[in-house]
Amino acid sequence: MDKKVEILAKKVRYDILDMLQHRGYGHLGGSLSLVELFAVLYGKQMKYDPKNPKWEGRDRVVLSKGHAGPVWYSTLSECGFFGKEKLMTLNDGGTMLPSHPDRTKTPGVDMTTGSLGQGTSTAAGIATALKMKHSDNYVYLIVGDGELNEGQCWEAFQYLANYKMNNCIVIIDDNKRQLDGYTKDVINPFSIEAKMKAFGFNTQTVKGNNLDAIDEAITKAKSVTDSAVCIVLDTIKGQGVKFFEELLDNHSVKFNTEEVNRATDDAKASLKKEIEEEEQHV
Repeated sequence: MDKKVEILAKKVRYDILDMLQHRGYGHLGGSLSLVELFAVLYGKQMKYDPKNPKWEGRDRVVLSKGHAGPVWYSTLSECGFFGKEKLMTLNDGGTMLPSHPDRTKTPGVDMTTGSLGQGTSTAAGIATALKMKHSDNYVYLIVGDGELNEGQCWEAFQYLANYKMNNCIVIIDDNKRQLDGYTKDVINPFSIEAKMKAFGFNTQTVKGNNLDAIDEAITKAKSVTDSAVCIVLDTIKGQGVKFFEELLDNHSVKFNTEEVNRATDDAKASLKKEIEEEEQHV
């Protein structure tokens, strides 16, 4: 993997920790589990222009699990869509970075999301429009494993599969946890890969912390011409920071204890050192 993509992942992980610690709370676990995916998308796979966010030739991202907005905001900032100082305005009154993505507020955000499940339908609609325009651009639809409790997801998946919408790459963040606990305890998802295959998707499962595996899976998905496509990311909620991986209540974290803040400070210091060392060799 290109060293710049590896550095981008570390910068995005640092930014998530920094902005949420500054805010004092936020959806940490499900943002950290998507860091490597966003680094690969914006560092290698996607077509976009930060100076012209509405460029017609761009690929689109629909973050259906909208509570993971911090990973998207951090990535957009690192890729030049807006200044990094804006990250510290997360959730402020009048901010361009609300709790959940809003296409009317944030450069680089093409679809407002937050009510779980609805992003699947809007992504299907965007993909249909691109097909009708004979566009070769992709829609990256990112869905949470807990979000799959919503029936709307499966309605949208049926549509995508029926019409063989291979330009909408469905990516499921299987981090095994949701707001109220482990997914297997809330509503057992059984095998997500098997279900997506049964729905008619060409489906792959890859480690969600492996940049090369994610990159290869996306490239393979783009080669599929006769069916809808899905990538299941086998991730860990709080991925990349051991303290938060092991924190049971890591869906939405409050930075109100010495232990949480010390762990955050230590992780940030380690990431900052790694970033500085690696940038010297790029």
